[in-house]
Amino acid sequence: MMTETCKVLMIFPLFNANSFWNYKEACDLAGARYPAAPLGLVTVAALLPRDWEVRLVNRNTEDLVDADYDWADMVMTGGMLPQRNDALHIIETCRARGQPVVVGGPDVTSSPSLYSAANFQVLGEAEEIMDDFIAVWHSGVRQGMFEAPMGKTDVTKSPLPRFDLLKLDQYLHVGIQFSRGCPFSCEFCDIIELYGRVPRTKTNAQVMAELDALYALGYRGHVDFVDDNLIGNKKALKKFLPDLKRWQNEKNFPFEFSTEASINLADDADLLRSLADTNFFAIFVGIESPDTDSLVLMQKKQNTRRSLQQSIETIHKAGIFVNAGFIVGFDSEKGSVAQGMIDCIEDTSIPVCMVGLLYALPTTQLTRRLLAEGRLFSGSEQTQSGDQCTAGLNFETKRPRRDVLNDYRTVLAAIYDPVAYFGRVRRLGRMLGRKRAHRMIKDDLRSFVRLMFRIHRAGPGTAGQFWRMMLDCALHNPRALPYVVMTSALYLHLGPFSRQVIAEIDREIADVDQGRWHVPPVVRHVKAELVPV
Repeated sequence: MMTETCKVLMIFPLFNANSFWNYKEACDLAGARYPAAPLGLVTVAALLPRDWEVRLVNRNTEDLVDADYDWADMVMTGGMLPQRNDALHIIETCRARGQPVVVGGPDVTSSPSLYSAANFQVLGEAEEIMDDFIAVWHSGVRQGMFEAPMGKTDVTKSPLPRFDLLKLDQYLHVGIQFSRGCPFSCEFCDIIELYGRVPRTKTNAQVMAELDALYALGYRGHVDFVDDNLIGNKKALKKFLPDLKRWQNEKNFPFEFSTEASINLADDADLLRSLADTNFFAIFVGIESPDTDSLVLMQKKQNTRRSLQQSIETIHKAGIFVNAGFIVGFDSEKGSVAQGMIDCIEDTSIPVCMVGLLYALPTTQLTRRLLAEGRLFSGSEQTQSGDQCTAGLNFETKRPRRDVLNDYRTVLAAIYDPVAYFGRVRRLGRMLGRKRAHRMIKDDLRSFVRLMFRIHRAGPGTAGQFWRMMLDCALHNPRALPYVVMTSALYLHLGPFSRQVIAEIDREIADVDQGRWHVPPVVRHVKAELVPV
């Protein structure tokens, strides 16, 4: 039976509520509902036949109702690990209704067996396999698996995302993508497993077309390059940035950009200058640990070849502020790592630090090693109730588990104390070498007024530290004011969130102390199967 047209309901699953990344209070200040828009789904939407009707419901920003399901011939869903619980719920709902459901994205690609209830699984990058799926759907078949080879997709074939499906005013920022893949081989990272170690880049014209589309839709402000390492292919990036700068000049700089990059960005003064000139204002850097032994073990040697403090200062002085990731729980930790990590964060003056407990993600080198050593806990792959802040250590640690947990809560308590946090913001404000003034967009002033009246909600002593920092920045580097305000707004979430995580970790420590925590069964490998021991 041939099926010509189709009504497709795309559902972006809920992220777990207990997440470092949800920034609810900061969203509310700006009148947004969630930080980031679902770029993956609107890209897949662009791969569908033009005569198919598509609706998008983001469960993080709007309600999903029965009428949405009733309208659709097919449901498409999927996402990342912290969305797993809701994605499985959506699949269960569709199957109960007898409605075909397709699942894709990084989590099903890593753990397809968990999503076996879906009618269709699309594993890997979708660009070169969606035609096969569409042909099967047209033929009337309602079950199947489609798999792309890892890291091989030609991203120059990636279509212009269907940004028109987004309610752009619901988000703090909108994402675009220049490259996929990362040249490094960090043991704990699944990016290199999903997208490969050879960064593949879109053409300059492709990215310009995406920016043109956003501009034509009336969007202005923060655009995030979602690349896992924007500088993974420096040669291509250096050819791209002049075109991006020309576009920004022609349009009077409507966008400010953020991205993720490796710390060796600080080694290339010309590239750093080009990013700043193009109006990049923030990057996320995975520092992970200040301990050289840990960096070597995790195969993140690029972080050992330089002074972290000097590198971060170089990036700040170029006018780009750094957010960073840190991890507690590596095998190489010889003793307490808390003070060393606290000192590193203070010395580098990085306000926003995603400090997490090590989590063995599916398909990573770390997971394969722990499995071979008989240390990976059984059952940890079935559900995911938090991010690394609350759901880490899904394996038997080399150090006593209590010591790892105590280090973690010690770091969080220290760095998210308001005196420490706003002290780092104050030092950042003095260093940040912004050459271009922030372009005021709609609601900026209203957001600041809201922040003034709400900053005290982040905890005792916060308001005083905030105003001390603001005065210091106004006196010493007023061009940095919009950016220290952004960073301050995040503390409305980070302050209370850190205390919530600390309370949860304290309960885990109490369970260990009182004998209520027992080592779960581990997994062993038998004939390519994972078997509980």
